[in-house]
Amino acid sequence: MELRFDRFYRHGDLTAILKGFAQRKPSLFAIESIGRSHEGRDIHVVTVTNTATGPAAHKPAFWVDGNIHAAELTASTACLCYLDALERGYGNDAEVTRLLDTRAVYICPRINPDGAEWALADKPKFIRSSTRPYPFDEDPIDGLDLEDVDGDGRILSMRIADTNGGWKEHPADSRLMIPRGPAEYGGRYWRIIPEGRVRNFDGVEIRLNKDKQGLDLNRNFPSGWRQEFEQVGAGPYPTSEPEVRAVVDFIARHSNIGAGVSFHTHSGVILRPFSTEPDDKMPAEDLWLYKLFGKKSTELTGYPNISIFHDFKYHPKQVITGGFDWIYEHMGQFMWTVEIWAPVREAGVEGYHFIEWYREHPPEDDMKLLAWSDRELAGEGYVDWYPFNHPDLGAVELGGWNRLGVFRNPPAKYLEREVKRFPGWLTWQALTLPKLELMKTEVRALGSDVYKVRVAVHNSGFLPTYVTKRALERKIARGVVYEIALPKGAQLVSGKARVEGGQLEGRASKPSLQAFLPNAELTGDRGQCEWTVRAPAGASVHVTARHDRAGRVEVDIPLA
Repeated sequence: MELRFDRFYRHGDLTAILKGFAQRKPSLFAIESIGRSHEGRDIHVVTVTNTATGPAAHKPAFWVDGNIHAAELTASTACLCYLDALERGYGNDAEVTRLLDTRAVYICPRINPDGAEWALADKPKFIRSSTRPYPFDEDPIDGLDLEDVDGDGRILSMRIADTNGGWKEHPADSRLMIPRGPAEYGGRYWRIIPEGRVRNFDGVEIRLNKDKQGLDLNRNFPSGWRQEFEQVGAGPYPTSEPEVRAVVDFIARHSNIGAGVSFHTHSGVILRPFSTEPDDKMPAEDLWLYKLFGKKSTELTGYPNISIFHDFKYHPKQVITGGFDWIYEHMGQFMWTVEIWAPVREAGVEGYHFIEWYREHPPEDDMKLLAWSDRELAGEGYVDWYPFNHPDLGAVELGGWNRLGVFRNPPAKYLEREVKRFPGWLTWQALTLPKLELMKTEVRALGSDVYKVRVAVHNSGFLPTYVTKRALERKIARGVVYEIALPKGAQLVSGKARVEGGQLEGRASKPSLQAFLPNAELTGDRGQCEWTVRAPAGASVHVTARHDRAGRVEVDIPLA
């Protein structure tokens, strides 16, 4: 099936596209199902590496995921774009080739296939995440349910003339609704509510029903998990949901993963930990690296990079948690969340705050957005109000912003441009991962059949083998493990068959040459192990050095 970047794919087509990578390039791509969703759909992960240079499990690895939230469909497209870039780049792009020869990438384009299917249905339903009823499996008996009431494939807004309404027409363009002034009275006002059906309307009160499907899969991860009274949608217990459990199990079982990116929409920003604590609670070395990597992320993508806790709270008195908190906090892996697409920035609004703007902004910003929509989107962005005979409310008008196609996701004409910001950045990040390499071997005869065997390795990556100080604090990453396998009839005179050595530093967090004190870690990137072996001359020993996050090297050493 042809891969295009101007549309979104339903589950069957997405699966066919993923399988196509493995069919075309089986030496680079492998697809597997890591679990099934609530409705029984496969959750696919594609492993990308050059298997001729070793299996993925023996290499440092980078994780990429998307579409944990139902209608954030661009996240899947970003993952497909990276898969495409890796396929096209191998053998043609030096960095991509080096990446797949030396490291592995695990890509899960759609964590939440059920929610995406609902969003992509002919008559869509937009929920936050999972389709499983939660916290109660019962329908409301009254109130407003969000719904495409006129069957045009969009969920817009409804406006009703109301002397006590909170909105009025913009004096320069009657299509645009702006807030009524705090002391304003006596004009023509409107009540604006989401498009949907109203159950048992009594002619007076309308309340918005919460989705029957009230789960937010991104709040179901273990780190910082909280009950419903503190965190809406987090589920009955951590990893209670099959989609999240599949991801957690996969990442926990693949100890070679050192870093990753989770794609979401929208705001046009790259987010880093913490979500729940200020920067001064993070190990200083990790914060320095997050800031260093953040500068590069902005350079390569054009998106600003910020802290969630300091710059991206939904409410100043609340904190949020998510999958990337768990991946950094519990697993000690560098993780970023990318909120793709910024329509406000696209329209020429400058200096806006990512969250605060959606709470309050000047009408001039709305005029810029409307002018951009008129100029670029041919009526698909902002829909002119049109009359509709509502089955529950009678005469209303439908219109306003098509949020799914303009705010939640980029319009089709911008989709490819937006997702192509990221492949180079993802590859750059993955190439900073630690990489264990053989430095040298040495054999010295101590007698007629006794030999001293030594192997030395080094970390050629930028990051240390443990990746983050958080991993050391959480006792996640052990040091380099050295193993020796002897030929038949040989024996160890000194040393152990398996030895756990120390961690190896990378080139990260080194002081400048103008620092007050010189760098004390002159050879911190190197490690070694030695054994005394009794064996006949001409025999060989097999030595392995491995690190969970930095890969492995193996070598046969002749005794001579």
